Amino acid sequence: MLGTLPGCADSLSAVHPAGPAAAAIATLWWVMLAGASVIFLMVMGLVGLAFRHRPADGIPGPEKGAERVWLLGLGLGFSLSVLALLLGYGLVIGERLLPRPGADVVRVAAVARQWSWRFAYADAPGRVTENILNIPAGRPVDVQISTEDVIHSFWVPRLAGKLDAVPGHVNTLRLEAWEPGRYQGVSAEFSGPGYRGHTFTVVAHAPAEWDAFLKGNSE
Repeated sequence: MLGTLPGCADSLSAVHPAGPAAAAIATLWWVMLAGASVIFLMVMGLVGLAFRHRPADGIPGPEKGAERVWLLGLGLGFSLSVLALLLGYGLVIGERLLPRPGADVVRVAAVARQWSWRFAYADAPGRVTENILNIPAGRPVDVQISTEDVIHSFWVPRLAGKLDAVPGHVNTLRLEAWEPGRYQGVSAEFSGPGYRGHTFTVVAHAPAEWDAFLKGNSE
């Protein structure tokens, strides 16, 4: 998680989602953290138990069989079970985040270069904005990401996950904002000196403002 830009509280916080895709990712993060914490505490508890019950003369006592059950059943079996559940949950979330066709989907082309982003809009042919991505609030948006030079990475932490812009390819990312507002985005990939300033802003519009934007009556 990156820092916060001046004047934009939690602007780059992936655990403060402002849309359904980001909310699913944030939930996945918390579930993964909880699962990892449970495994860590269990393993540390077993390590402590092993030291606590170690015979003073170093000769295994009659509890060796019971300890084997604890170590293999909990230390190994429990950990693998939790990891398998986390993997399954992660695959389900990943499937839900895929961009799927829909009548209400807005399509935007995002082209990266050193050091700016250029956005074009399928619903407004010829309309291009630089470093400001305009979207309607409450509607899914498919951002078709490409690059003119090196690899960049498109990331709006509060709206969606991260996706690379790869030369010669177009990758599509689905994002959505619950409410109108401004959301910070970054190119989260080292792509040469100057990449730290490779940022952009997503402006989510209310329906009337979005219509005005498409007609060319706003930024």
